[in-house]
Amino acid sequence: MDRLRRRIATAGKALDTLRELAVIENPSRVERDAAIQRFEYTVEAAWKAGQHYLREVEGLEIGSPKGVIRRLHETGLLREDETALALEMIDDRNLTVHTYNEPLAEEIFKRIRIYVPLLQEWIRAMKLRTGDIPSE
Repeated sequence: MDRLRRRIATAGKALDTLRELAVIENPSRVERDAAIQRFEYTVEAAWKAGQHYLREVEGLEIGSPKGVIRRLHETGLLREDETALALEMIDDRNLTVHTYNEPLAEEIFKRIRIYVPLLQEWIRAMKLRTGDIPSE
């Protein structure tokens, strides 16, 4: 359980760094690209924390980001609307290698603001289920 808690904490720290740039209204190209880079590693940290959660808490071994998201929904950690958005987020994460495509980079940056609350809730739900924060 300690390793899981570390993974969740890492995802939370990554999200904190993403939040810093996601709120910028008119980012420079450098700020936008930095936000996209932070988005990449935050998504990686979140799905890997979810993977560890499923392994340690639910006894499930899932190997892909979308598989993890679907199973998190099945276990009740993500609601249906959150699951749909998380799957879109993974698609955007996979497109981030194309940041040289200016219109695509702009679109992904705009959607990051939508993904931040999702990631916050995802991490909060894992903390709640592992006892790291008290239930409401």
